Amino acid sequence: MKNLILLAVQGAGKGTLAKALCEKYGYKHISMGDILRERTSVGDELGNQIKNMIDNGIFVPNDIIFEAIEFKITQPDCENGYILDGFPRNLEQAEGYDKLLEKLQKDVGVVINMVIPTELLKQRIIGRRMCKDCGAIYNIYSDTMKPVVEGKCDKCNGELYQRDDDNEEAMKTRVDTYFKVTEPVIDYYKNKGILYEIDSTDSQQAIKSVEEILKSLGENID
Repeated sequence: MKNLILLAVQGAGKGTLAKALCEKYGYKHISMGDILRERTSVGDELGNQIKNMIDNGIFVPNDIIFEAIEFKITQPDCENGYILDGFPRNLEQAEGYDKLLEKLQKDVGVVINMVIPTELLKQRIIGRRMCKDCGAIYNIYSDTMKPVVEGKCDKCNGELYQRDDDNEEAMKTRVDTYFKVTEPVIDYYKNKGILYEIDSTDSQQAIKSVEEILKSLGENID
């Protein structure tokens, strides 16, 4: 399977899309945070260095990020294809990732740019609630803006809470920052002819859109 890069603002549904594709086609879902955390578990010098940076809130430099990514994407569980979520975050990382793939003789695959209307994004972020006990994620709004869950988690009966940064002002800041940083990445992959844009308003339709893209590129999927 062709490797995938998912580009999307927080709340656009990257996790949902990645999970569905992994379950159906055997992709390995790789988020930047997971890569770094997994690399720390190795217990070698690099892993300990990354752990120290994370524990102390220090920005992990790109050269270490690339080492961690190289370690991950060369593991057996990525042989059938992988989905990158949260990387590359900027143009420098996109260019560095290309150099890494050239060294490994791997193909970048397909870049999916997920687009979502601002009002729906606002509903998803401001309406998000999380369980304090099991971490399950809910939303107090359905597509018709009616409450779908209140107060308690239906999995463990834990209390639901709203993150401090799940508010309109913080959302606007995150969205503005995302587009400022990511627009050059979008243009970079667009110029390479490997960027495809999908509407992520509906999660099931988003999955179908990616499947259609993969089929058009010769992937044998049913």
